[in-house]
Amino acid sequence: MATVTEVEAPPIAPRPAEKPPRKRGRLVPYWLLLPGLLWLVVFFALPMVYQASTSVQTGSLEEGFKVTWHFQTYWDALTDYWPQFLRSVLYAGAATVLCLVLGYPLAYLIAFRAGRWRNLIMILVIAPFFTSFLIRTLAWKTILADGGPVVGALNSLHVLDVTSWLGFTSGDRVLATPLAVVCGLTYNFLPFMVLPLYTSLERIDGRLHEAAGDLYARPITTFRKVTFPLSMPGVVSGTLLTFIPASGDYVNADLLGSTDTRMVGNVIQTQFLRILDYPTAAALSFILMAAILIMVTLYIRKSGTEDLV
Repeated sequence: MATVTEVEAPPIAPRPAEKPPRKRGRLVPYWLLLPGLLWLVVFFALPMVYQASTSVQTGSLEEGFKVTWHFQTYWDALTDYWPQFLRSVLYAGAATVLCLVLGYPLAYLIAFRAGRWRNLIMILVIAPFFTSFLIRTLAWKTILADGGPVVGALNSLHVLDVTSWLGFTSGDRVLATPLAVVCGLTYNFLPFMVLPLYTSLERIDGRLHEAAGDLYARPITTFRKVTFPLSMPGVVSGTLLTFIPASGDYVNADLLGSTDTRMVGNVIQTQFLRILDYPTAAALSFILMAAILIMVTLYIRKSGTEDLV
C-alpha cells in the first residue's frame, strides 16, 4: 500500500525591512501650507500688529505718531462711541434674525421641494453678487423713496404707524431711519444665510422624514424634532457669516441712514479717512473685533456646535 509522503512547504523569505520615509516626503505637507501661511502673515498678521501699535500711539499727522503705550485711547473710544457700538450690534442682530426668517424657508424649498428648478433658484440667490455692493445699496434708495410704491403701500396698510411708534421709522418715510438700514443689511447679506442653510439641509437623509411620518409624527413635529436640529450647523454658520460682516458695515448706514443711525463702521471710516485720528480708529477696530469674538464664542458654545460640520 502506497504511503503519502509529506511535502515540506518552501521557506518563506523574510520581508525586506521597510525604509523610513524620506525627510523630504515628510516636509511636503508643510511646503503645501507655506503659500497660505505667507498670505496670512503678510495680509493679516502684519497688519494686525501694525494696527495694534497704531492704537497705542499719540501725536498728529503733521508732527507724526509715536508709540507711547497710551492705552487710555481704548477707554476714550469706548466711552465716546458706545452708542454706535450698541447700534451696530442691534442692527446686525436684527438683520441676522430677518435673514434667518427669510432664508430658512427658501433654503428648505431649494433642498426638498425645488426639484428641477433647484439650479435656477440657486442662480437667483447668487445673482446679486454679480452686481457691486454699492450699486445694490443705492438701488434701495429708489425702492424706499418717499414717493415710491413701497412707502405708499406701507402707509396704506398703516404699517408705518406701528414702526414709527416702535422707533424704527420717522413719520411717513422710511429712508434715513433704522428700518432702512436694517433692510439694506438684510438684503445684502441674505445669500450668506441661504447658502450654508441649503448645504446643511441638503445633506439630511430624506428617509428620516419618511421614518418620522411612519411613526405618525405631524409635519411640524418632524421639523422640530428632525429637520431643525440636523440643520443647526447651517444655522450657526449662516448667522455668523451674516452677523460678523453686518456689524462692521458702514455703507448701508451711510447711504440709507442718517446721523442718528451711524454705526461703529461709520465712525472708524471717518476717523481713518476724514479726521485722520489713526490711534482712535485702530482702537475702535480692536474693540469691535474683541466684542465680536466674545459674542461669537459664547454663541457657539451656547448652541452646542463647537464642531461645525
